[in-house]
Amino acid sequence: MTARLFRLTQMHQRIDERLRLAAARRSVEAWELARLAALRARVKALIRQNVPQSFLA
Repeated sequence: MTARLFRLTQMHQRIDERLRLAAARRSVEAWELARLAALRARVKALIRQNVPQSFLA
């Protein structure tokens, strides 16, 4: 695992945790959930770009 892939994985985990905490709150705003979900999707796309093709098969 490269350093970049490791950092992206950590970032994805932190965003996922923040998304779960925000969804559990009673007074969550829709734009905050949408922003976190979009950010998580962007990081996931970067992870997929950096994973060797042999791991995806």
